[in-house]
Amino acid sequence: MHYLLPLLLGVLTHALFHYGYPGWIRSPVETASIAFVVAVLFLARQVTWDGHALLYILAYPTSTATSVVAYRISPFHPLAGYPGPVLARVSKFWAVWNTWRGRQHHVITELHRRYGTFVRIGPNDLSVVDVKAVTQVLGANGLAKGEWYSARKDPKAPNNLFILTGEEHANRRRLWNRGMSNESLKDYEPAIAKRSDELVRFLKTSASSGSVDLNNAVGYFTFDFMGDMAFGESFHLLTSGDTTGLWDTLERFPITIALLTHIPWAHAVARKLPLIPGNLRRLRNFAFSAAMGRVKVGASKKDLWYHLSDEAGMESKQPPVSDVAADAVLAIIAGSDTTASALSALFYFILHDQSCYRRLQKEIDAVYPPGTDATESSAHDQLVFLDACLNETLRLLPPGPTNGPRQVPYGSAGTIVAGRYVPPGTQIYIPPCVLHRDPRYFSPAPEAFIPTRWILSEAGLSNVLDRTAFIPFSYGPANCAGRNLARLELKMVIIALMRKLNLTFAEGFAAQEWPDTIEDYLVTFRGPLLVDVSERAVTG
Repeated sequence: MHYLLPLLLGVLTHALFHYGYPGWIRSPVETASIAFVVAVLFLARQVTWDGHALLYILAYPTSTATSVVAYRISPFHPLAGYPGPVLARVSKFWAVWNTWRGRQHHVITELHRRYGTFVRIGPNDLSVVDVKAVTQVLGANGLAKGEWYSARKDPKAPNNLFILTGEEHANRRRLWNRGMSNESLKDYEPAIAKRSDELVRFLKTSASSGSVDLNNAVGYFTFDFMGDMAFGESFHLLTSGDTTGLWDTLERFPITIALLTHIPWAHAVARKLPLIPGNLRRLRNFAFSAAMGRVKVGASKKDLWYHLSDEAGMESKQPPVSDVAADAVLAIIAGSDTTASALSALFYFILHDQSCYRRLQKEIDAVYPPGTDATESSAHDQLVFLDACLNETLRLLPPGPTNGPRQVPYGSAGTIVAGRYVPPGTQIYIPPCVLHRDPRYFSPAPEAFIPTRWILSEAGLSNVLDRTAFIPFSYGPANCAGRNLARLELKMVIIALMRKLNLTFAEGFAAQEWPDTIEDYLVTFRGPLLVDVSERAVTG
């Protein structure tokens, strides 16, 4: 009879969380602790402390876990009709494990090959690969951001654009859109050109000592340029290296956050661990210091900060500096990684296919012959093959392989996605890494690097069957605000490298294995891309 209480308490704990828990209980850890203490206090008054007491205490967590698991794999669960691995249905720690390994994009790809369009990848999570889901989930009338994003909130700092929803997002996005207008992009071109020249010099200097890690080099380049953009000052990685350790901090911190997005309730616990507060503190200190430095410059420099802080006075109320700093840090982390990922991937593909490399170099030489200003972006429209190579690179190796989910609101009637009912509370992923290789939308040879599929005069309409399925920068009102800047930056640096340098894979470099080194943490980490660099004999 003594064991009945903890067994019932375990089932009640599960029911408490299933039907909604009180606001003063912030996490399952707190609930478990409260229930455990109650059980021990009751036990202390009822039984002697012997082996039976230990079994009595263990009965509570065993009952809770059994109740949760039984429900999640039962036919009574709202997502019971969707296929997926048993471990994914049972616990979010399956997703945490795959994320920790950086392999979630590979795992999700394989699951869709096995199960089809819909895959259950968590107790209340679906991955959907269907072009109809793009507009239904990510579009203007789609779903809002949910629990996945709460782990990305810093309780001691304002929310950035990536986290905001609704009217707050729309208001902040208006400032971003101003900073990404065609007029604004023109203001950024000198900074891109300057950092591109530094990258060329860095590669030539590094090549004197042997092969060069191109992935690392372009990472330095994008980080330096986003420093120019966000705070009006480069980090000088290309000229001085990472002397402060800031680059490493900003590069590695997303791993921790990526793990916590799957278990948002653990965020409060994780913040008390030694490593995470230290990294958060470094990020806050960096943002404060950089923001104060940029504030002193004022409106004299038309960088991204200029627009995010509304230094032109176009808003009724100027945004707080803390809000601008939060978005500036977002711009550095997201903007530098996505562009570096695309640059590395593009050079991987064209170096792997020398016919593409030669064709691209020939096109650039024709548009920018010796003696012309290669930083002039007005001629970019003539670079048809470059644009095709960029699209094909972003299709096969998107910078955000799985992207963040949207969530069906709790308390709603659910929604229909790609013809199937999805219940309230479900988080829905639309992974570009799978969608972009779907033969329904990209055929023939959806797995192959074929830039000409994007050139209608050569490929017709058959190779890209539905452009809505192409979402390297996400889709809808919450898509990547910096996508136009990314394309400008990519084109300008590719032009600079192709005009001034010859690149080849380093001898002995296992190029075919490089894509498998990519790790997915929303942003990506990539293994070394070793190349030999030589200066071209004739350049402008």
